[in-house]
Amino acid sequence: MMPKLKKYMPFTYKMMIPYLLLVLLTDVFIGYISYSMLTDSRTEMAESNIRTGMEQARNNIRYQMDEIQRMSDNLFGSQPFQHALELKGTPFEIYLVMLDEIVPQITAPLQLFGNKIRFMLYTPNSDLNIISGDNLDEPIYDSDYYILPFTDIEGSEWYQSLKDSKRDNLWLQIDTDQKLGNISHVRRLVNFSDYKTVIGYVRITVSLEDLFGGFDTFPIEEGIAVRLVEENTGDVLFQRGMANYEDGGENFLSLHEKIPDSNYVIESLVPDTYLTKDAGKLGRVIFAACALSFLVMTTIGYMVARLSGRKMSRIVGLVRSFQEGNFQKRIRFSGNDEFVQIADSFNVMATNIQELINSVYVQGIQKKQAELEALQAQINPHFLYNTLSTISSLANLGEISKVTEMVQGLSRFYRLTLNQGNVYIELQKELEQVATYLEIQRVKYADSFKVYVDVDPEIMQMQVIKLVLQPFVENVFKHAWFGETIIIRLTGRRVGNNIELKVIDNGIGMRPETISNMMKGPSQVGGYGVKNVNERIKLRYGDAYGVTIASIFGGGTTVQLLLPAGLQAGEEGEEGSAPM
Repeated sequence: MMPKLKKYMPFTYKMMIPYLLLVLLTDVFIGYISYSMLTDSRTEMAESNIRTGMEQARNNIRYQMDEIQRMSDNLFGSQPFQHALELKGTPFEIYLVMLDEIVPQITAPLQLFGNKIRFMLYTPNSDLNIISGDNLDEPIYDSDYYILPFTDIEGSEWYQSLKDSKRDNLWLQIDTDQKLGNISHVRRLVNFSDYKTVIGYVRITVSLEDLFGGFDTFPIEEGIAVRLVEENTGDVLFQRGMANYEDGGENFLSLHEKIPDSNYVIESLVPDTYLTKDAGKLGRVIFAACALSFLVMTTIGYMVARLSGRKMSRIVGLVRSFQEGNFQKRIRFSGNDEFVQIADSFNVMATNIQELINSVYVQGIQKKQAELEALQAQINPHFLYNTLSTISSLANLGEISKVTEMVQGLSRFYRLTLNQGNVYIELQKELEQVATYLEIQRVKYADSFKVYVDVDPEIMQMQVIKLVLQPFVENVFKHAWFGETIIIRLTGRRVGNNIELKVIDNGIGMRPETISNMMKGPSQVGGYGVKNVNERIKLRYGDAYGVTIASIFGGGTTVQLLLPAGLQAGEEGEEGSAPM
């Protein structure tokens, strides 16, 4: 009886255990990091949006408070207005002074202020005519003014608190302000002669909702609360949103924005559910991706374990000999399977590998040169097509002299472009080429544009690859022009071991996403020429150089070209000349 064979597990299968553990730990780690980063990013984005809205509300409130402050300053500093308040006389004299001095100074701010306000003047002068205005117990529907007797406020708490104190020029919620969601600016008017005798009080009331200027940036329907808080007392003067922050059932992020030169703070209460509302969905997606990754890696590991064996070690030994530079070693396997083919392939590769290294290196240089020449060749037909189209239009209109000027300019342009077949050109000639292009455009646009050139003389003789400036100047005419005139500025200077060239215009500018799309390739905003020049620079000099675009939509564009400095005329090097 033959002895029973002892069962064993192949070494490659044993290696699957730590491999699968590593894959599992990697998936868990990557999943946790991804989940944390995504939720943190979502939380930061939500918090940033709320803070932006709070800053806008703060600026809006401060601006309107300053406007109201200026209204009271005008009355406080107007001597004719002060004298009019103290005037005693006949009803007709009172009528005239109110018509000429008091009412105009009160009604003028009502017409200039953007929101609806109530302008109230309390006067102890019983001779003045009383103007009652709208009902003070109702919300502010329209701007209105009031001239009321001093007796209306003598019994009020806010007047008693201010009467004997030095407090003045304040923002308060008084009378019906809290019920109606309003706030009032209160100021004491004093006699010019002694600056002590009180001749009246000015009260300007405005809706807090109008002060905030809208709540579109605060998604209060998702549990966010926005309120205005008195900093010293903690009293809530105004609130929008129904966040249940007092029941303790949910955590809230409290954000504060102080209103400058006041005792008021804008407070936003943001529930955690809003900050992490997408966390569950993100978690499920990441878990599914990690699970799928684990299954795929398990399948791959199992397949590798089955295909691996003793022959693999011999192949590894051969690879190591190649790594050490020994291409003389050969291996032979019996049979007719994949390892035999691998061995034969390695043997052939060992014979040819040295030659391949040299040929690949040479081919790489040739390919780089071919790509540069192809990119260079794309620029000329693109510009020629646009210019010939313009010449055709002028010919149809009978503008023979302009056609002649443009043809002559085109001839000069291409004479400079050809540059005797050289890839490099002196910066001075590159600028002459741009000037020739601008002469062609001046025939079409007359004097509708201005060009300023500010290039350091020390870099004028340095070599650059040709046709790097003209495509960007052309883009100014095609895409940046939106008014009757435009200004273009060309600058150049040496920065360390580099040359920095800039094409600056005061055109319409671009949004960040437009710049990104333009750098990726052809688009409606001139991405063809931008990508072409950028790729030519990087192919010629390396990834450290190229094109950078900075723009503000509505405020112009700056294109920066960074090139290496130091090449003088006749110092082009191995790749300095190539057929176009």
